[in-house]
Amino acid sequence: MNLSINKRIAYIGCLGVIGIISTEFGVIGILPQIADYYNINIGTAGYLLSLFALTIALTGPFMVLYVSKFDKKKIMMYALGLFLISNFFSIFSPPFWLLMILRILPTILHPAFFSMVIAAATKDTSAQMQMRLTSIIIGGIALAQVTLIPFTTFIASIYTWQLSYVIQGLIISITLIIIYKFMPSMPNEEVKSFKNQLGILTRPKFIAGTAVNLFLITAWFCSYSYFADYLSKEKGLSPQQISYMLLLFGVMGVISNFLAGRLLGKFMIWTTLFFLAGTFLLPFAFQFTTGSIFSVAIVVGFWGIMYGPCFLIGVGHMVSAASDAKEFANSLQTSFGNLGVSMGTAVGGWFINQYGISITPWVGIGFGVLALIVILWRAWLDRNSTI
Repeated sequence: MNLSINKRIAYIGCLGVIGIISTEFGVIGILPQIADYYNINIGTAGYLLSLFALTIALTGPFMVLYVSKFDKKKIMMYALGLFLISNFFSIFSPPFWLLMILRILPTILHPAFFSMVIAAATKDTSAQMQMRLTSIIIGGIALAQVTLIPFTTFIASIYTWQLSYVIQGLIISITLIIIYKFMPSMPNEEVKSFKNQLGILTRPKFIAGTAVNLFLITAWFCSYSYFADYLSKEKGLSPQQISYMLLLFGVMGVISNFLAGRLLGKFMIWTTLFFLAGTFLLPFAFQFTTGSIFSVAIVVGFWGIMYGPCFLIGVGHMVSAASDAKEFANSLQTSFGNLGVSMGTAVGGWFINQYGISITPWVGIGFGVLALIVILWRAWLDRNSTI
């Protein structure tokens, strides 16, 4: 495939990721408003994030194995179509149980979108270029945190949380049109057997990479899932100020995601250790924030830098151990990454309910230790084996 086509697919994929992630994580900025609207506690409102992620974790790999035989372009469009339907009906603020079902609906093809677009964009490219192209696509996560998530949070703080779904739906619609007009059809040229793809599950390096992905993301989402509530109740920030913090957080994440994309292909273990360090340093950094918004902004900026590449790091560790089954490996990365989101949100919510919102930055340290252990295991495997 021509490299220019690879890049075009990567940038279109990035736009799609912005739309998807703004729907998935955009709820973080409006959780307090949703909790107030439905008269529920913040932990219950957090199910909108944790159950979304848990459903992806449970169904993702199976769906990707099934749809891998179809045209990648069509699967991507179907995936975005489900997100559009979900956003449209969520605008009308249905009962909470129905809002939950609407949240879960697009999870059916969520991992398929990521798997298909990464596989298409990185086809017939070198290992180092694959990491760069993947960083463009995964960069959509950080860009969503720069653009749509703070913007929708700001709009929700002025008007109503339902408008966030209107904005997200518009982005999804634009992406659908762009994919239809500018992305080439990509029928599957070689249907791999389920047995061959499932074989990656027995590889020690892949198992280690999966564990790194799971524990690193869990560590971060113990705190990030309650970003708005923590800054509001513990640091006294207004909804508008929180939207500015989300913007700062996202900008720092874009920068660090770009840098990590350049470094992971050369220094995977050291790059991972550097960004993992943030899970240990963040709670101590928050202890030095005073009553000024400036000191909080410095720590939030640091938070964004260290958190930014966590999904890209997961992709790097898992796909590098399964280059012969990229789509399935990507689906597992998405599934275990979302399992990490779900676990982090659930564990963080439990600790908040038990000990109060002030404990939020500290909860992820335990998972950070687990991530450190499996990173060292992966480093040992890289040095002593070829599997």
